[in-house]
Amino acid sequence: MRNPWIVYPKPNPQAHLRLFCFPFAGAGASFFKPWADRLLPQIEVCAVQLPGRENRIKEPLFSQLTPLLQQMIPALLPEFDRPFAFFGHSLGALICFESARQLRQLKHRQPFHLLISARQAPNSPDLHPPIHQLPEAEFFQQVCRFNGTPSVVLQNPRLMKLFVRILRADLAIAETYSYIEEAPLDCPISAFSGLQDEVVLTASLGAWCEQTFSKFQLHTFPGNHFFLKSKQQEILQVISQTLLE
Repeated sequence: MRNPWIVYPKPNPQAHLRLFCFPFAGAGASFFKPWADRLLPQIEVCAVQLPGRENRIKEPLFSQLTPLLQQMIPALLPEFDRPFAFFGHSLGALICFESARQLRQLKHRQPFHLLISARQAPNSPDLHPPIHQLPEAEFFQQVCRFNGTPSVVLQNPRLMKLFVRILRADLAIAETYSYIEEAPLDCPISAFSGLQDEVVLTASLGAWCEQTFSKFQLHTFPGNHFFLKSKQQEILQVISQTLLE
């Protein structure tokens, strides 16, 4: 049976490894569809599809991390049958980090590399006040500073209403997160940052080095919080090199 938590944009049974991609707040698995054609063929893209969006639009959204992990991790376990890495942008970075720690607690195979994008280290304070419970006008104003909402959504009231509902729930996951200190992970961590990102400053990603016993690297790119879109090809080149080195 098809696993609703995973979208394989380009199934590749011959791939040497799998890259599980966790979406940013408000996004779905479709964002990672182009990656399957742009990464090296040895890498199979596995886009994580959270409930409440795209083909899972009728399912209830999660607004807290622990219940999400409790349902998601068991569903993903069968997919970890070959070497795999995690990539996450912003909220997705937080989810993939805590997923790796959860796998360790379960004494299951863990990712051989963690790729963290546009998210301050979990033990670093979030300098921005929470916004997920703001009245609609204020919430919309705050969301716009991320520069990540597609114009087609902004211009369509029906789509915007749906998007705001998803975004509030996703931001609640991030804003209610409470870091619990554990031993660092054994896998290397690579962090990605936008030099003009005013939401998550490049300096705040350096503390990710404290979350691994292995190697840490920080890669910077021109762009704001969504440099992931504007510098996609450059980022994918770094990911390919990192995973296959």
